Amino acid sequence: MKQRIGILGAGQLGRMMVLEGMPLGLEFVLYEPSGKPTANVGRIITPETPDALAAFLDAVDVVTYEFEHLPLAEVEEIARHKPVYPGVEALRVCQHRALEKALFTELGIPTATYRVVNSPEALKSAAGELGCPVVAKSVTEGYDGKGQAVLRSPEEAEDAWKRIGHRELIVEAFVNFTREVSIIAVRSRTGEVRTYPIGENLHRDGILRLTRAPAPNLSATVQKEADAFITRILNRLDYVGVLALELFETPDGLLANEMAPRVHNSGHWTQNGAVISQFENHVRAVAGLPLGCTEARGHTCMINLVGNLPDREAVLRHPDTHLHLYGKSSRPGRKLGHINVVSDDPAMLDQRMEAILSTLPDALS
Repeated sequence: MKQRIGILGAGQLGRMMVLEGMPLGLEFVLYEPSGKPTANVGRIITPETPDALAAFLDAVDVVTYEFEHLPLAEVEEIARHKPVYPGVEALRVCQHRALEKALFTELGIPTATYRVVNSPEALKSAAGELGCPVVAKSVTEGYDGKGQAVLRSPEEAEDAWKRIGHRELIVEAFVNFTREVSIIAVRSRTGEVRTYPIGENLHRDGILRLTRAPAPNLSATVQKEADAFITRILNRLDYVGVLALELFETPDGLLANEMAPRVHNSGHWTQNGAVISQFENHVRAVAGLPLGCTEARGHTCMINLVGNLPDREAVLRHPDTHLHLYGKSSRPGRKLGHINVVSDDPAMLDQRMEAILSTLPDALS
């Protein structure tokens, strides 16, 4: 009998988990709370009837999720009936930026100096204390640049508070970083940990636009430091599955920014640029299967397709270029797919990347 994997969420991340998990002989059932699935693979259940969630649980052996912004009480109830990986504690921490920062501190992982505030007055005070510019973020629910604001003066606190629209914020001192990077890792049910090479990330308006992996000019010391940080987190949370840790690289070392308890956009390069992708390794971990090799296959650039679909012919005429579309309609700011460009030669990768970007005028805007 095939093992049945349940996924909370039926978007592009769930879709890619299914596509890479099916060759392993696994069955997938996806539950989409919004009632608007876009995955178009596997069996999809939506909450059209009161017993929809019960039907989902009856149809699966183990549960994972593609998105961390889920009702915690609902996931706790699911965990009473079926194993949930990553576990509820990981979800709780990753849903709340203050808990996340506290975990970093507990584990000796450096992070930006921060304050937690619950009023415009406290925000103004924190901005003055930390020294502007500062970044104010909602403690919950924010992603892809949503729910945050940069304050260049304490006098902007009132306006920032209204724009963010949350009752509690975390305020972070600005980090003078060299570049933004991230590391993807996976932990099995038995506690085995494997890490991927660090990737360098480029964001625009809070949305990831491009990842280069392995990050150019990366020292072995920095990779080792990131490996140690993410391994501490995985073991502390008794984690099962893929975890992403976003970091700032500074002249003094790495600072943790935030983490995501799931397969992650900055790990999409692994589909064509690593021996075993983050999606397959996540499914392997959740299913209790042996983890696969996380080594890079040369050098890869992942380009996000945001808002507009590309000219497929123009993209695919380039060697070792892979197009991944999510089956979604165009909309400003919407992630519609990504392109992975792979080469053994970093200089050749640069040439191919520039050629492809020239056909995507909005890719980095």
